[in-house]
Amino acid sequence: MRVAALFDIHGNLPALEAVLEDLRDVRVDRVVVGGDLLPGPMARETLTLLLNLDVPVEWIYGNGEVAVLERMAGSESAKVPEQYRPAIAWTAEQVRDHEKLIRAWPMTVRLEIDGLGSALFCHATPRNEDEAFTRLTPEDRLLPVFDGVDAAVVVCGHTHMQFDRTIGRTRVVNAGSIGMPFGEPGADWLLLGPDVQLKHTLYDLNAAAERIRKTTFPWPNDFAEQYLLHPPSEKAMLEAFTRASF
Repeated sequence: MRVAALFDIHGNLPALEAVLEDLRDVRVDRVVVGGDLLPGPMARETLTLLLNLDVPVEWIYGNGEVAVLERMAGSESAKVPEQYRPAIAWTAEQVRDHEKLIRAWPMTVRLEIDGLGSALFCHATPRNEDEAFTRLTPEDRLLPVFDGVDAAVVVCGHTHMQFDRTIGRTRVVNAGSIGMPFGEPGADWLLLGPDVQLKHTLYDLNAAAERIRKTTFPWPNDFAEQYLLHPPSEKAMLEAFTRASF
């Protein structure tokens, strides 16, 4: 089995379309959508596109889905900073018809992948959708998280930066982000089987930004500028996330 891992799409439909175009050239047996499909400026369209793929899709939830579902239930997540709450509320209305579907997504998925063996997919860590760590987080802080994991490979996301490292006896690979990568503009994802390939897809960023600016998302211009055209540097985000790790 070969698997494409698509994480942290954040409603960036043009980026997802570009990645799916690349997937036509590499036959995969399964797609894993690794959480934080939501929130984002084209959330409903992005979900619809994935629901209509001609390849089987496995879904897991991330902290973004948790926040959106809490909003649907009539409450605000205390973990969501004030400035992001309008985006959560807007996204909740956009995908409300799919609430039952989204609530059924599990926290983890396990697949057997040719050449790799057992792979466990989670959004942040196997025990939590919020915990953040990077390729620089000291191993001793992470050993308690991964020591009990019975899988050859753990595939995660959440921090929007790719890496491939070993923690204890477990290979841990971060898929990066399709919709909001930190570092080089484009879309980051993984191709798994028979080994791990860290993929980066380029697409027409200016055209994508124009499509996003035409949405009714609460801050479409800022999203287009900050996450498509001029994303935060990997250096700056590595420093921030590594300081916050555990």
